[in-house]
Amino acid sequence: MSTPMISLESLASRTSLDQLLATSKSGGCTSSSCGASTNPDDIDQAIWAKIKNHPCYSEEAHHYFARMHVSVAPACNIQCNYCNRKYDCANESRPGVVSEKLTPDQALRKVIAVANEVPQLSVLGIAGPGDACYDWTKTKATFERIAMEIHDIKLCISTNGLALPDHVAELVEMNVDHVTITINMVDPEIGARIYPWIFYDNRRYTGIEAARILHERQMLGLEMLTAHGILTKVNSVMIPGVNDEHLIEVNKWVKERGAFLHNVMPLISDPAHGTFYGLTGQRGPRALELKALQDRLEGGAKLMRHCRQCRADAVGLLGDDRGQEFTLDQIPGEITYDARKREAYREVVARERSDHVTAKNGATEIVKAARGGSLQVAVATKGGGRINEHFGHAKEFQVYEASPKGITYVAHRKVEQYCVGGEGEEATLDGIIAALEGIDVVLCAKIGECPRNQLMEAGVRATDAYGYDYIETAIGALYAAEFGVEPLTATA
Repeated sequence: MSTPMISLESLASRTSLDQLLATSKSGGCTSSSCGASTNPDDIDQAIWAKIKNHPCYSEEAHHYFARMHVSVAPACNIQCNYCNRKYDCANESRPGVVSEKLTPDQALRKVIAVANEVPQLSVLGIAGPGDACYDWTKTKATFERIAMEIHDIKLCISTNGLALPDHVAELVEMNVDHVTITINMVDPEIGARIYPWIFYDNRRYTGIEAARILHERQMLGLEMLTAHGILTKVNSVMIPGVNDEHLIEVNKWVKERGAFLHNVMPLISDPAHGTFYGLTGQRGPRALELKALQDRLEGGAKLMRHCRQCRADAVGLLGDDRGQEFTLDQIPGEITYDARKREAYREVVARERSDHVTAKNGATEIVKAARGGSLQVAVATKGGGRINEHFGHAKEFQVYEASPKGITYVAHRKVEQYCVGGEGEEATLDGIIAALEGIDVVLCAKIGECPRNQLMEAGVRATDAYGYDYIETAIGALYAAEFGVEPLTATA
């Protein structure tokens, strides 16, 4: 297979400023022209301008751009049965968890440090560890400080929605054009099974009354955001036996009120986390159950399927959290923002994205023309839209479906890293095989004979024949071979 013209894998890690500047000046198009060329046909130009570099609102963008969460809002006004906001849990990756809480001034230092070292950074979000709208004074102060220093960074918040209507006008004033609301129900009777209590208007409410107030405030906040042109993503936690069937109704409600995306996430209910659901044995959905529900929601509100359920202090690409590299003890007391690295990266990535779109379109034509069956493909990738991760180093696989409709990203599957020095690898591989339930083929940059053979015994083929190709190019060639179609020449 051909070698990529630009190594985004190297540019996105520890690349020096001189290397980035040299690559960005090596010829090709500018960021403005290439960025426009990747605009999907079915998205309004104004909306595309808002989402094209936002990894949470664009599946395509998440291959190239990073987000950062600053944990400045620890106070919360509701209790969820799936939440327990622990601190100092560096090895856990789930919403509400942070290693350290920050003041607005500390957050500014940290954001500048990350922006200077992580060129993919495009979005700054506040997702707790409590609620960004309830702990509003800290949220607002943080955004004001950062916007004065880094003018081109997108600002986002995540909220449960209870206090959201009180702050929509200020969000508009601060040019916050992306908001995520967690909405798990539109029926208060179901809500009472998810939320033990809320704190609203200086008093605590419980049961159905609490869920009714929360529901009304969430719908009001969503409608207000839509009226002001702010893009809204709705997160919903899929809780088997509680709200799984009900989320079909939730999808209808949020679509009618203008939600841009609906993100249905699996319940995380490990007893070790100390949540009510974890301690009472409430299970989370299996990967295929989650996909089945998401498939049923197609045709409703547009779905997000690439969510990683990030920590409240996450840093980096969605599948590669670098937060532990930027704790306060590692950041200088005085630090100055240098925009050059981010600017150079954007020029490089614009050129790569244009090539990627061309390759993706060619591969999609191959798959649609084949009129074959469905193929489920798991990909080991470090980003850049390429198959560039070794099987043994992968901590997740991105899952694509190839069918007569084209090539679609459908999910990601977290796994334990297989190669960790030779101990416990057999048990780890068993876990990976279980996580790859329903997958036909695994694509990776490299794989050893032992895991390849064990995967084959489990009914999963694995190949490194397409290493470093674009993901869609490889899937198109794989699909053509599977269903007897002569593949076209695609850009790689």
